[in-house]
Amino acid sequence: MSAADRTVEILQDLLRMDTQNWGRGKAVGEGVAADYLQNFFEENGLTPTTVTHRAEGEPDRPSVFARWEGRDTRLPPLLVHGHTDVVPAVAAEWSVDPFGAEIRDGCVWGRGAVDMKDMDAMMLATLEDAVRRGERPRRTIMFGFFADEEAGGERGSQFVCRTHPDLFDGVANAVSEVGGYSINLAGQRAYLVQTGEKGLIWLRLVASGTAGHGSHVNADNAITKLARALVQLGEVQWPVQLTPTTRLLLERVRTLTHAAVSDTPHEVAARTGFAARFVSASLQTTANPTMLTSGVNHNVVPLSATARIDVRPLPGENEKVLDRIREIVGPEVRVEPDLIDIGFENPFDGDFVAAIQRSVAVHDPEAVCLPYLLSAGTDNKALYKLGIRGFGFVPLRVPADFDFPGMFHGVDERVPVESLAFGQRVLSELILNY
Repeated sequence: MSAADRTVEILQDLLRMDTQNWGRGKAVGEGVAADYLQNFFEENGLTPTTVTHRAEGEPDRPSVFARWEGRDTRLPPLLVHGHTDVVPAVAAEWSVDPFGAEIRDGCVWGRGAVDMKDMDAMMLATLEDAVRRGERPRRTIMFGFFADEEAGGERGSQFVCRTHPDLFDGVANAVSEVGGYSINLAGQRAYLVQTGEKGLIWLRLVASGTAGHGSHVNADNAITKLARALVQLGEVQWPVQLTPTTRLLLERVRTLTHAAVSDTPHEVAARTGFAARFVSASLQTTANPTMLTSGVNHNVVPLSATARIDVRPLPGENEKVLDRIREIVGPEVRVEPDLIDIGFENPFDGDFVAAIQRSVAVHDPEAVCLPYLLSAGTDNKALYKLGIRGFGFVPLRVPADFDFPGMFHGVDERVPVESLAFGQRVLSELILNY
């Protein structure tokens, strides 16, 4: 069986494992995925190491690693990592079973097909194919599969990096999600390489009031206070600030698409097509309400009301943004952070970036690689704190009319079979020859 066929087969294996992560310690299936990975590594001659987060009342959260010795042990190892968990899927909203791994219309369908079991499968297929052919990578490769990425990694990458930093001794660069997919720029195919990430702040806005009967006049209603604060937050126009990464990206996009000098950053970002939803969000801070909680019955005015907010500041702006949110919502609403994590940027240069560009050029010689700042977050945040430069590069050449960014956390998530085959070839080129 070819490496391309095995990539699809392994992806189907992984998609059939329900590894949903609801956050705050509630998750399923990561243990099943860890068993699969441990067996896979052992079958291919590697010795797996499992680091498990344990907490009372919660399922175990195993992360699995394996070291593949390279031909030149003087070179710093490369960490190639993925995650095993996925965001929840509501089956009734899908046209297929989200955990059925169905192949339809030239795509593999399922929750995690692009986030990020496609990369997981490409990693494993590359290892298996090279072992079968008796090949070894130029440098040592550390494979990593983290738990809990979709909830910020506190029980996965953050935990592993705090408790077992020695696993990554000598590692200088890491590669994982979210980048490497192709976009069309006025007829020029380009691959976006994630070189940085925005910061992450998950917080609660909490309003308190006076509880009472729903039929009474109540001027101290917690829900009313919270609603007012949410409207004020939603009306804020966060300023556009171009980081070094985004400035370079927009300059290249402007040139490749012949954009007018007068075009605004958002107008230039729109020229990246489906990727604009990521690129535009990297131009400024975003703050989106995602959950609301209050009340017990129609006729009871609640004592409190809570909203959860997903805030993504630009790198280095966390404290400034928190102060601004406190100012916006006012003194009647408490701002309580649940999770705060860093943003970061890596320069778009160096030997690893050059290796990424070479691996693409071998299989798509007319294409170009461009840097971008991810508006979301990955396990690279935890690794960055250990001094490891993390990049997002899941190499997928996708059809120009395929909304790949729209697949992330979306209904009917899927990945083209041909894109997987291309990705495995490029990833193999990178892993074996860097």
